[in-house]
Amino acid sequence: MKLHDLKPAAGSRKPRRRVGRGIAAGQGKTAGRGTKGQKARAGGTIPAWFEGGQTPLHQRIPKLRGFRNLFKVEYEVVNIGDIARVAEAGGFDGGETPDAKPSKKGAAPVTVNQEILRAAGLVRRLDRPMKVLGGGELSTALFVVADAFSASARSKIESAGGTVSVLETPDTKRPAIGVEADHADEAPHDDAPRDDAPARPAEAAPEGEATAATEEAPAEAPKRSRAAKGKAAPAAEAAQAAGSSGPAGATADDAEEPAPKPRARKSRTAKPDTDA
Repeated sequence: MKLHDLKPAAGSRKPRRRVGRGIAAGQGKTAGRGTKGQKARAGGTIPAWFEGGQTPLHQRIPKLRGFRNLFKVEYEVVNIGDIARVAEAGGFDGGETPDAKPSKKGAAPVTVNQEILRAAGLVRRLDRPMKVLGGGELSTALFVVADAFSASARSKIESAGGTVSVLETPDTKRPAIGVEADHADEAPHDDAPRDDAPARPAEAAPEGEATAATEEAPAEAPKRSRAAKGKAAPAAEAAQAAGSSGPAGATADDAEEPAPKPRARKSRTAKPDTDA
């Protein structure tokens, strides 16, 4: 096989139809467009929604009113009469249930929930909440568990000696069992400052460190001049005397006043002895 022997497979390529090339070609004269009319002219295209001039469909139908409630809860509903019919036929198995009132005959009430009703053919789906309605009559004591009850259904079940149990759905986010709550929800840390907390006193140094610091730097008594000492002695004696005759609780230290600052002495030169 050579290059000039290559050709497409039979039937894979079909030549384009050439219209308007004479009567013998089969598509001459009108070229498949029929006789006259808007569609026979060049550029005579009509949109798909054109209805020949009559009022279009999108104008004949009025606007859609109302809205769709996004928060509406779709329930799987079942009537009391249907449950009673299956219960009388023996479609449910009885058993002891918590918080169930004994019936008039003394037998344990029959437990009814969404799974049992689906097995009995009264409920189609399990992914929706179930609501029990009061259509029909009930004479059998039942322990009915559902997501919602109508007022008439509740009264009929309780009047027949049964019990109603409503499944509660949490409306707020709750932490999983065994998992601690987020740190943001917990109380603030003890070390964090608070506006209403009283100011903490300055922490004292440990006893060992304070003793060592005292030993290293002993306190020095203030030095007084001789003149100050001389003036302070009579003042202390006077205060002691006043303390003995003064009011109770007064001491010599309370009466002692701070000693005035000594004045600077002027240097005096010795006078020469004239007699010599």
